[in-house]
Amino acid sequence: MDHQGQFRHAALALGIPDDEVGRFIEHLRLSIRLSGGSGGVPAGQFGGLPRLPVGMDWPSDGVSPLPFIFSVDCAALPRVDGFGLPAEGSLLFFLNHEQAAATGERRYGRVVFVPAGTVTEVAAGSTGHASAGEQYDVSATLSAEFPSWFGADEDDVDEDDLSPFQQQLARDLERDLPHMEELCALAGDLWPPDSGYASACIGGYADTEVLQSFAEQTLAWREKTGEIVVPVAKWHSHVEEETHRLTSEWVSLARFPVDNEFYYRSDGSFVIRHDDLAAGRLHEALPVAELIP
Repeated sequence: MDHQGQFRHAALALGIPDDEVGRFIEHLRLSIRLSGGSGGVPAGQFGGLPRLPVGMDWPSDGVSPLPFIFSVDCAALPRVDGFGLPAEGSLLFFLNHEQAAATGERRYGRVVFVPAGTVTEVAAGSTGHASAGEQYDVSATLSAEFPSWFGADEDDVDEDDLSPFQQQLARDLERDLPHMEELCALAGDLWPPDSGYASACIGGYADTEVLQSFAEQTLAWREKTGEIVVPVAKWHSHVEEETHRLTSEWVSLARFPVDNEFYYRSDGSFVIRHDDLAAGRLHEALPVAELIP
């Protein structure tokens, strides 16, 4: 479905100027929420044992098997404008979130793509072949997402928590979108927010802290190679500008909470460049994990 066209048609019917609608759509991304117990058509599986191609070894970090988190049937997921997920086949996500959080090494996470028509079998589980727990099916729904600084005048966004750079972005957007409140309400009507528990989200915006880390690494490398020189006093502003640029380059492939009895919160995710996703280079997805005591 042409979701952008659907939104534009509905917004124009409200009398909102086309150029304003287009500006708003630049920031609108749809993510796919995976939830269990909703009674919808199954689109994926959490926990249990994965279905791997016949003869394929259980993915590992080179030493130990990686815990299986979940899998999705791409054909059962709603199509999203500008999100180059394969139209068919399955995606399987494996992540050792504790090791990924402690080391930041990509070998502790892996995305396996199984093309449609591949002969598969339930992987043989044994000691050390961990999963996310009890197996259950999930169904898919769409949800609207915006950047973290978007709508700084809304109740759920505190302007004081935004940096000066983000506050300026928000002010510029408010100036350019006099019908912002109506546009946000329309997005919520078309893709209502789900207040229930989501097992995972596919697509949407990559976490700002992750992109900020990428931005710092990028600028540090460019300085080291002599490509640029960043005054110490302007380092933070350069990082923010680079982070903002990377927002359009990277997308969240998947993000999900991970149960852990030792931490207040355990979050796992995979991020990928739009270009790599569109080209089917799913092995380029980077695992990211966070543990909060």
